[in-house]
Amino acid sequence: MTTVYRFKPVVTLLLLALLLVAVLLSLALGPVAIPLDDTLRVLLRRFTAAELPADQVLIIEHIRLPRTLMAILVGATLALTGAGMQGLFRNPLADPSLIGVSSGAALGAALFIVLGSALLSSVPAFVLPYATVLGAFLGGVATTWLVYRLGQSVQGTSVASMLLAGIAIAAISGAVIGLLSYLADDAMLRTLTFWNMGSLGAASYQRVAVLAFCCSLVWWRLPLQAKALNALLLGESEARHLGVDVERVKRELVLLTALGVGACVAMAGLIGFVGLVVPHLVRLLLGADHRRVLPASMLLGAGLLVLADVGARLVVAPAELPLGIITALLGAPFFLTLLMRAQRRGGV
Repeated sequence: MTTVYRFKPVVTLLLLALLLVAVLLSLALGPVAIPLDDTLRVLLRRFTAAELPADQVLIIEHIRLPRTLMAILVGATLALTGAGMQGLFRNPLADPSLIGVSSGAALGAALFIVLGSALLSSVPAFVLPYATVLGAFLGGVATTWLVYRLGQSVQGTSVASMLLAGIAIAAISGAVIGLLSYLADDAMLRTLTFWNMGSLGAASYQRVAVLAFCCSLVWWRLPLQAKALNALLLGESEARHLGVDVERVKRELVLLTALGVGACVAMAGLIGFVGLVVPHLVRLLLGADHRRVLPASMLLGAGLLVLADVGARLVVAPAELPLGIITALLGAPFFLTLLMRAQRRGGV
């Protein structure tokens, strides 16, 4: 047991190192590569009097830095909420999409992309650039609320009913998105397709600030539920005997997931597998204690998504691959490996 506890701080330091390396690579690499020493000088230029090329300052401070910050926020939030959902459902195959937030956000965005001219005819002009983002966020929150309501009964909130409701809502949302894709013209279809694959290309400091506000609430409140999630691993009745207010925990986890994932999907589109695979990997390294799993998932999720974004920029440079393709190509084989390994041990 002593050896295990000595190992865990090392894992945390490695995750921090991974995130730091990923951030430096994200700032230095791209269609225009910038030497690492020049990258560091740009980051520290406010504390030094060094003269630096204007193009390097522009690329790093106004293009790559907000994009990197958004990748950190999105990756950490998706991984954190994924770990929370797996603890709530007591199922390692769970992820935030199970409660309908991702499909609802995609539906909200599709409605504004395809029907925007009709829906926004009387909306002030300053709202128009953010219409898709707002539609995605509202869609995610609305479907999550619907799933939560459908999961309620006289005995309380049923996790199984929420799961089934989430699957049904996702199917309905997918059907409506398919209909909207059929009705869309070429420009709308291109926008809709690229948005559904995820991208950080629209990152800006304004968007980062809004996303940081939403994510900070999730980062603050969700880790406080670590002990309750540990108790839920024993079952709901056992958790109640241990003094856990199970209904309050369910309600707070669902609301936090809706807020965090809804904001992330609204800003970056649909990015899969982060909330599913990262908590798995963290549990392999640190065990099942959510007091360690939740913060470590944030670090690993942030680092991996930053690296995935670097890959999306480099693979077909100077063009850019949708980020969701990269995360799926990396996450799906890893998840299948975990699944086969679990089956050899006698179960998932």
